[in-house]
Amino acid sequence: MDAQQSALPVIGFIHGASREEWTSFSAAFHQGLKEAGYFEGQNIAIEYRWAESQYDRLPALAADLVRRSVTVIAATTTPAVLAAKAATSTIPIVFYLGVDPVEFGLVPSLSRPGGNMTGVWGIQAELPPKRIDVLHELVPKADIVALLVNPTNRYSETETRLLQDAARSLGFQLHVLHASTVGDIDAVFGTLAELRLGALLVSADLFFLSRREQLVALAARHALPAIYPWREYAIAGGLMSYGPNLFAGYHLVGVYIGKILKGANPADLPVEQSAKVEFLINLKAAKTLGLTFPNTLLGRADKAIE
Repeated sequence: MDAQQSALPVIGFIHGASREEWTSFSAAFHQGLKEAGYFEGQNIAIEYRWAESQYDRLPALAADLVRRSVTVIAATTTPAVLAAKAATSTIPIVFYLGVDPVEFGLVPSLSRPGGNMTGVWGIQAELPPKRIDVLHELVPKADIVALLVNPTNRYSETETRLLQDAARSLGFQLHVLHASTVGDIDAVFGTLAELRLGALLVSADLFFLSRREQLVALAARHALPAIYPWREYAIAGGLMSYGPNLFAGYHLVGVYIGKILKGANPADLPVEQSAKVEFLINLKAAKTLGLTFPNTLLGRADKAIE
């Protein structure tokens, strides 16, 4: 950082994925900052830290930002938020995550966070039961389904519990499959034939998002109907996605950081709920699998990809 930049307020940005994966969402984050009058390289500087989907690196990355005495920390993804919280109780932290921040012990209240943390709740953890309902509607004869999770992400515990309950109520048998590396994903799909799966759910984990082309291709190769947590999967050729809009979430993070840079106290900024949920279906993928979306699902889709 040069002398001119060192005089500027510094945002520490910590993320569980890679810079390349972030690029498509960065415009939304910078738009939020812009609305508050902040522009990178002009009146703010940003120190980026990327875990490259290796979540065990996050505590050291967060500690490094604290040592550099950044003005505010933007932490996105559940593992990054937990690492930032463990690293400092004084530097303001603005988070984006899919789990309930009260349930996870990050803030005591959504309306009055009370400490150094506030941000955006993407309500991701509310959605897994709805995804399995959608799968049941599309492939009602499937009685064995799998959930692919990243065991290094604490969020997977929440998602697994929710889906076990939902699967039980629908009469599904649920297999939980674990993958935290590219090789793990290949290995997991190599075991699918013996499980006689009827459908697959992919967890809301950014490592999986970064490997969406691999996951979509493997699901197609195994003729496995799958539902994914973000629109990017359906755009990449996945059968369907049901989840929050990441662009909206990152935009709100930028807005909140702008408020803190202007003097707002994070303790007094209510946690924002990013409630925009999108349902995308890919008709081309359905045709390849020999599936037809019922009118009930077609009518609910926000977008149908031809």
